[in-house]
Amino acid sequence: MWKVLLGLTLALLACAADTRPKVRAITAFINIDSKNYTSVVEETVKFLSSARESYRAAGFEVETIRVVTQPFPKWTAGMKREAALALVGKYAELGAKLGFTPNIGTAMVGDDDDAAPVALLADILSSGIKTNASLIVAGEDGIHWRAIREAAKMIKTVSERSPHGGGNLNFATAAMVKPYTPFYPAAYHLGTAHAFAVGLEGASVVHDVFSRYKEPAEAEKQLAAALARHLSAAETVANHVAATSGWNYAGIDPTPAPLGDVSIAGAIEAFTGGPFGAGGTMTAAAIITRAVKTAPVKQVGYSGLMVPVLEDNLLAKRWEEGTYNMDSLLAYSAVCAGGLDTVPLPGDISVEQIARILGDVASLAYKWNKPLAARLLPAPGKKAGDRTEFEDSRMANTLVQKMPGR
Repeated sequence: MWKVLLGLTLALLACAADTRPKVRAITAFINIDSKNYTSVVEETVKFLSSARESYRAAGFEVETIRVVTQPFPKWTAGMKREAALALVGKYAELGAKLGFTPNIGTAMVGDDDDAAPVALLADILSSGIKTNASLIVAGEDGIHWRAIREAAKMIKTVSERSPHGGGNLNFATAAMVKPYTPFYPAAYHLGTAHAFAVGLEGASVVHDVFSRYKEPAEAEKQLAAALARHLSAAETVANHVAATSGWNYAGIDPTPAPLGDVSIAGAIEAFTGGPFGAGGTMTAAAIITRAVKTAPVKQVGYSGLMVPVLEDNLLAKRWEEGTYNMDSLLAYSAVCAGGLDTVPLPGDISVEQIARILGDVASLAYKWNKPLAARLLPAPGKKAGDRTEFEDSRMANTLVQKMPGR
């Protein structure tokens, strides 16, 4: 009898440990035009809703469905700024009506592209239009220094014109980030549409493994197995969706995304035994990234580790406590795909200083050919030691840190 009870107990423990992570996003990539986009978007949402039901039937909770268009300069071309702004606003309103999170792609693809769309994007992000967008600052052709300067000017403008600087929460610069990542804001594609990608909220999986395994090699082995199990299950659903819908499955981003109390900082602290930023954090970041990259699925996007300062409640707390800083995040990015995500900055930071930070991220990404994004958040009127006041319910607020060298 005791053997039976032991077997049942172990089975229950295994089941509890194998609780499936949420699907953070099912993201569709489409092409639209300025006149007849409504029907295309409606059909896309029907597809995404069906895909969501397939994931629910397989035991996954789905947090968001998302739609990414080709770069918005393509479908606003030739329009006056007021008309283009109104068109993007209507598209965002359609997103709210149909229940998807919109993304209008990237404002500049190459460094020689027209920079006028960046000024339009500043208007979009400052006016309260609910959409995401990006700007490519490094690719196979090198670092886009002109795009970096344009992005820095836009970030500064949006911080001054949007409530509490919150418009920048929906914008990122993308360095060496390839098309079809499902995660926002740096999701984009360049024209080959009718595709979808999937991303999981998998920080809980990392926490479970790191809570039980402390020896690095064993932790990496167990994490790779756990991630493979969940990602393979998610990909099985994706392949079924593709086969029955006619949509192309672009891939799955295996990055174990955090959100709120589903904390990647908590997972890493379970491994190191100290606060995020303490000794061993780099090791944990490297373990997670290696484990992610072994997942036997079609990988897109970052395929590494996300460290979003304000999206993870414990990361926000540790930032306030000063256990890590921007330099720490750049250092960890050498072994993962962290970048500088939702990093609060003093409100009086200059355009030149923002450009230098973006340049550091782009330089690191290009040097190591790794996808990195930057979502920088100057907080207007705030200086080092002041608390941010961002109003996005998905973001924690924290203290502004002193800028190095200031």
